[in-house]
Amino acid sequence: MRKLKLDELNRATISEFKDQQKLPLAVVLDSVRSMHNIGSIFRTSDGFAVEQICLCGITAQPPHREIEKTALGATQSVNWTYHEDAVAAVKQLRAEGYQIIAIEQAENSVMLNEFIPNKTTKYALIFGNEVNGVSDEVMQIIDTCIEIPQFGTKHSFNIVVSAGIVLWDFFAKLNL
Repeated sequence: MRKLKLDELNRATISEFKDQQKLPLAVVLDSVRSMHNIGSIFRTSDGFAVEQICLCGITAQPPHREIEKTALGATQSVNWTYHEDAVAAVKQLRAEGYQIIAIEQAENSVMLNEFIPNKTTKYALIFGNEVNGVSDEVMQIIDTCIEIPQFGTKHSFNIVVSAGIVLWDFFAKLNL
């Protein structure tokens, strides 16, 4: 088996990416502290053609070389905004018609494998701080909470792993 060369991958240009149909998702980063995590989520969001990323609170903003180390240019392709207040950002997304979903371990959460997205609904997926998770203030205004089933000794996945799992799951359920 031969690996494909970069010029054989037929990747969209940035302008083609901007014009193509997007996965109806907004990724909300609620005070994510690691710039490498932020960049990785940009890159994953590009890979699944996510509509937008909302950076909130202490989450760093492009351009920054530490974000670019892992984003590899995805900060140019994926639309993003910054909001000092995550609650205000979530309320704005709700006003724009998004269903608000925290990705968190919480009472009455729905396991990811049991959640079936509606193809006509837009979703805002909130990923929280690496230590404290989604803020308590944001948890008070969500529509639902999705939890990723886990079976090992650790109590959580890295935020980038969580984002990859959840974005793939939504992509697969909505498109495949």
